[in-house]
Parts: sequence; C-alpha cells; structure tokens
Amino acid sequence: MTAEVDPPRWARPVVVLPVFVVISAVGGALPSFSLGANLLVLAVGGALFRLGLSRTLPRRRAPRRLSRAAAWWLLPAFCFACLELTDFALGSTYPHPTLSVLADPVLAHYLARALAYLGWLLAYWGLVRR
Repeated sequence: MTAEVDPPRWARPVVVLPVFVVISAVGGALPSFSLGANLLVLAVGGALFRLGLSRTLPRRRAPRRLSRAAAWWLLPAFCFACLELTDFALGSTYPHPTLSVLADPVLAHYLARALAYLGWLLAYWGLVRR
C-alpha cells in the first residue's frame, strides 16, 4: 500500500504551464542556433534534467508493459529514424533532405517555433515525472 504524495506547489500544472508558455515565448523569439537560444535550451533542459534526477517530485508509475496499440507507434518512429539516418548518410542534399531541413520553412515563423518549443518542454516534463 503506497500513499499518493501531492507535488510541491510550484510543480502543479497551474504553475508549470504558464511558466512553460513564457519560456517557449522567449525561446520562439530567439533566432535558431543563436547563443541565447542555445543557452536557454541548456539552462531549461539542465534544470529539468536535475529535477528528473532529484527526489523532489513524486513519480508517476510507468506501465509494466506496452499495449499492442502503443507498440504500433514504434513502427512510424522506426521508419522516421531510418529515413533520417539514410538522408544524413547521403549528405542531406536537396534530393535527400533530413527532417530538420524539411521543418525549417515551418519553424521560420515565430508561432510555430514557440509551439514546437512548448511541445518539447511538455514532453520533457512528462519524462521528468516518470
């Protein structure tokens, strides 16, 4: 029998989500691969990494095994990984663009870049809680 522990007040969604929105708004405004963007990613990623290693947050239980429906998501992930590795090995030329090259026109816009940054933060936060 285990007791459910409430997360600290600062780790509740009502606090975390607005903070992540502000961080993603700042991250979306920075030019790609600039010093500021890299420092922001390292600082936020490092802080979340540190939180993941600490015992300050209560952990969510991981499923014992993947369901068949969840296992099917591995197929597109495997296909995208093979495509990316093949295109990278062929030199990321115009006939063989990598996924990052294909995403550049979309991520050139502020809103798309900020939403992608927010998605990265929320996914990382989900990993921290595991």
